[in-house]
Amino acid sequence: MRVFNSLSRRVEELKPLAENTVRLYTCGPTVYNFAHIGNFRAYAFEDILRRVIQFDGMKVRQVMNLTDVDDKTIKGANAAGVPLTDYTRTYKDAFFADLRKLNIQPAEVYPAATDHIPEMIALVSKLMEKGIAYQSEDGSVYFKVREFPGYGKLAHIDFDSQRTGLRCAADEYDKENVGDFALWKAWEPSDGPVGWDSPWGRGRPGWHIECSAMSMKYLGETFDLHTGGIDNLFPHHENEIAQAEAATGKEFVRTWMHCAHLRVNGEKMSKSLGNFYTLRDLIEKGYSGREIRYVLINAHYRSGLNFAFDALEDARKSLARIDECVSKLESLAGSVAPAAEPPEFAKRRLAEFTEAVNDDLNLPKGFAALFELVRETNAFLHGAATSVEGAAILGVFRRLDEVLGVIFFGRAVAAEIPADIQALLDRRAAARKERNWAESDRLRDEIAAKGWQVKDSKEGQTCTRK
Repeated sequence: MRVFNSLSRRVEELKPLAENTVRLYTCGPTVYNFAHIGNFRAYAFEDILRRVIQFDGMKVRQVMNLTDVDDKTIKGANAAGVPLTDYTRTYKDAFFADLRKLNIQPAEVYPAATDHIPEMIALVSKLMEKGIAYQSEDGSVYFKVREFPGYGKLAHIDFDSQRTGLRCAADEYDKENVGDFALWKAWEPSDGPVGWDSPWGRGRPGWHIECSAMSMKYLGETFDLHTGGIDNLFPHHENEIAQAEAATGKEFVRTWMHCAHLRVNGEKMSKSLGNFYTLRDLIEKGYSGREIRYVLINAHYRSGLNFAFDALEDARKSLARIDECVSKLESLAGSVAPAAEPPEFAKRRLAEFTEAVNDDLNLPKGFAALFELVRETNAFLHGAATSVEGAAILGVFRRLDEVLGVIFFGRAVAAEIPADIQALLDRRAAARKERNWAESDRLRDEIAAKGWQVKDSKEGQTCTRK
């Protein structure tokens, strides 16, 4: 498996340090609001990465943090007049529900920042002992950026001429504001009841120290792979490296991977532009988690992704095409297990797919192999295909879906249609008989919003779960 390492700026083979297990840290959500589709672009990329590692026969130990204390969460909790834990619990629960809707595999560990304050205090103490951190007059503790050789090696920017000795107390800042960053923030009245006792007085950790402390606790002082959105590369990931390596004297992470931004209809996502969407927003519009996942992964992770409703409609059509093919295979295969060798065309497409996903997660080429498999399978099924052959080809589709996670299996034995859905189908059939196409389309969308997909043919309409 070859991946682009942001640190070296080269495509390199991913080799775990030990025991055929890739130790992976992924930056998780800041739980101050519902995650938006830009966030899920990163989480979907990381899910594909995880799945490809497993596809190749390696194991994964993934840690994804939950940032439940920072400037945003404190401000939100105090504005709502509720304890921080109660405020963030709502968004933690929503995040996990969204992951399930998108068929994103769970990480092995989801450490919350507020559960790891002692580890963060210990790491800050070590940096103080080494003289690379200092306490300011207000009681906060800062990292001395100028004392860490090579600061900026991940961002590949020479910061020497920009360092001014300024302090950056905010959790997030721009490249223009390079300066000493906060490891521990002294309590102030705006923090309200949020705070912990420390050797430097009451306060709370800075955002950057959270990930360094938690990743090393669960993955060791040096681990294989760290990922996130490109917006996290600087300052967050740069500061993680500085803190960890200054404390341990060891390489922190061997390989860094970052996914590009998501834009909506060609523009940056913004509430003021009216193009800011959470997963819930899209599902309320009648789209399924599977369709949204399809759009999020059907682009190279290092290329910008333009998210549009046309793309969701195309995803619906593409998935229907795949589903129809898989359903035919299931009907042909029956209860036969995929024990036989698949036909040559199926083996060839599996080989192409495998090569593509191992080439820095080239999902566009992977999907091209999938749709060639669909086309060739449909042609093959027009001949005298046997149940054994059908089962073997079906096994190839299942193998591809170990990475993609978008194919619906089991349509040939789908559950009975509920009474309320059947009532809508009857009304739609009547509308079509009367050639009332607008009403037919409206009812189709209503059925889709309830999680069912309608398809029209010469024999009439069929309805299956999404």
